[in-house]
Amino acid sequence: MKTFATTGLALAVVLSIGLIAQAPAPCTPAGDIQFICGQQGPEDLVVVPGGQWVIASAYGGSGGINLIRVSDRRSVVAFPSDADQARFDSKAYVGCSGPPDKAARAKFITHGLSLQAGRRSVHRLFVVAHGARESIEVFELDAAPATPTLTWIGCVVAPDPIGLNSVRWLPDGGFIATDFLARNVSAENRAKMLAGEKNGALWEWHANAGWTKVPGSEAAGANGIEISEDGKTLYVAAWGSQSFFRLARGQSASKRDEVPLGFRVDNIRWAKDGSILASGQAGTAPGEQMTTVVKIDPKTLVITPVLKRPNSDAFGAGTVAVEIGTDLWVGSFRGDRIAVFPAGK
Repeated sequence: MKTFATTGLALAVVLSIGLIAQAPAPCTPAGDIQFICGQQGPEDLVVVPGGQWVIASAYGGSGGINLIRVSDRRSVVAFPSDADQARFDSKAYVGCSGPPDKAARAKFITHGLSLQAGRRSVHRLFVVAHGARESIEVFELDAAPATPTLTWIGCVVAPDPIGLNSVRWLPDGGFIATDFLARNVSAENRAKMLAGEKNGALWEWHANAGWTKVPGSEAAGANGIEISEDGKTLYVAAWGSQSFFRLARGQSASKRDEVPLGFRVDNIRWAKDGSILASGQAGTAPGEQMTTVVKIDPKTLVITPVLKRPNSDAFGAGTVAVEIGTDLWVGSFRGDRIAVFPAGK
């Protein structure tokens, strides 16, 4: 199969919001913003149950999966590392060719993350990966040791030309993933997506059924995804159309409600108060670009502003926000850091 054009997609995103790569800024606070450095494009973040650790993807450099200890904000590479292991569940992940080989480990670009809480501090981590294969890589996370460990257990390769972005676990071991932008897409079709034309959708995968398209889920740049506790409602960020929609799942005539956000909404995460934290990029002209975070009420779709900060040499192009104590940790598809903002400011 064709490999994912990571560089091309990253460049498209950069050009679309007018960002220019720069040398890393000093890892010192900028006003009330603190930083957790040593990252490689921490595009997505998930909080490990218990709140003591945060997992960060790596959309730049050599990629990987990072673990950050909340108490001292120390970051370690969990995969690939000398401590990671493999225990291939070939029955659950039929069709997977096996663990990432040496070359794939050396350039393991990671994107969306989803963590399924388990028992006795053992959880399941689903990771969107680009490179040697366009896939969802699945790990077992053991949070009991002083530093949690990752064990690779399987993979699911995406059909060509799906270009994966985000993933959300399902109770039976399956998942739902978003098709953001087709691999090797033409410049013309990329531009249409940026203008709001629907180009992709949500895809559901189960071991017994394989990949199936989610009815009614077509979107322009389908990006972040969340699901209700009862599994009956999907919540989706549409990056290309700068909107957010709610979609009934598992019905022949899926009900869909959509609201404009006015910024390129990226990843979405549940907030502690039951709302949805939606993060993304606003503005295109130099000096006008912003990292934006809002809360969305999943029942009423009412939008409440949370954070709007101008891009700077130190940080910009926010993609995800998670609540850590009274702070917001915000990731980005570019740069070497996570920004820590005081909540509500």
